[in-house]
Amino acid sequence: MKKNRLLALLLALCMAFSLAACGGSGTSGDTSDGESADGAADAGDAGESGSSDASITLGMIGPLTGSLAVYGTHVQRGVELAIEEINAAGGVTLSDGTYQLAVEARDDQGDSTECVNAMNSLISEGIGLVIGSATSGCTSAITSIANSEGVVLITPSGTADTLTTEMDYVFRTCFKDSFQGELAAQYAADEGYTKVGIVYCSADTYSAGLRDAFTAACADKGLEVVAEESVATMTEVDYTNQFNKMVSAGAELVFTPFYYDVMGPYLVPQARSAGFTGVLLGADGVDNTETTIPDGADLSVYNDVMFVNHYSTELATSDISVNFVASYEAKYGETPNNFDALGYDAVYVYKAAMEAAGSADAAAVQAALANQSVTYEVATGSFSFDDTGTPIKSGVLMGYSYTEGDEAVSKIAVKVLNVA
Repeated sequence: MKKNRLLALLLALCMAFSLAACGGSGTSGDTSDGESADGAADAGDAGESGSSDASITLGMIGPLTGSLAVYGTHVQRGVELAIEEINAAGGVTLSDGTYQLAVEARDDQGDSTECVNAMNSLISEGIGLVIGSATSGCTSAITSIANSEGVVLITPSGTADTLTTEMDYVFRTCFKDSFQGELAAQYAADEGYTKVGIVYCSADTYSAGLRDAFTAACADKGLEVVAEESVATMTEVDYTNQFNKMVSAGAELVFTPFYYDVMGPYLVPQARSAGFTGVLLGADGVDNTETTIPDGADLSVYNDVMFVNHYSTELATSDISVNFVASYEAKYGETPNNFDALGYDAVYVYKAAMEAAGSADAAAVQAALANQSVTYEVATGSFSFDDTGTPIKSGVLMGYSYTEGDEAVSKIAVKVLNVA
């Protein structure tokens, strides 16, 4: 349960008309590059109405380089598209005027220490509304900083349950691991599987959390976990022994909560080489596996690789989602993935909260986000926050398919998932 609700509301009343408080929003003069213009008065300090050349700078943290850069760069694309749209439509309307949005991005390289450095850098610049990070491990390194400094943090794709549980200032636009673990087990039960296996990383917040959730859900749904094997790092390159044991145990489906940079080049082909021909079922981190398949690989081995995800362009049919896809394709020349959509949604959630509060001050925005009666209509669907700051929403099942003669594997959308 979230703490300090009353305190947050009282602070919001006191600070709703002040945009320059500690942990503020980074309001300034025209800041198209995310930095204050020379000599421009801070909108909060000036006490005057915002104008077309006043802006609010959001922070963004994610892996923009390194092995997980696909996550961070796609979150950044979604963030930048949303900001572009909002500014073109007139900006964000607060109690003292209208503001344009800007973003100051920081690269955490998928490393927790770099993520902390990035967060502290944004805070030192007076930015109080931050989007990030893309992974649970990095996000977990900065949640306590956000809470203690009074900086609002919305992670687009950090799914570990504990990220928001005790942190008033931390929210997310994705679902949490316990929910996608349940969805994965629900899929296995619905398809009639009875014997399942698990291969996971015991030292990783994301992978271990998903393993725990899936195991608990299997017990509830009558699925027998016939084998469970772990590795020590998320960068392990040899899974042969683990899958030999899956085959020996008679697993019909194996739950594999890893990231795409392991699935494509290592885990999938090695599982097939070991003789496992059943379904490999992962979570949202499996998305983008198609980008890491080695040249010359046997593409048929990627059939029956499935994963729970947040969003599918084929299954999300609201006007907001359709318009998002069209705008994204026009700007970037390709179809968006779930990281694009979740980053995009985070900006629009901030916009709605700022306008509801009439302020970009972090305490006022936090109080607005903590209002569980608010429904957000965004690209990934319609949702409200629960009492921990996590959306209540559905998921989707996606996977990969290959037909002899095709030049590449295809990513497919299978169906919307809900827990029975």
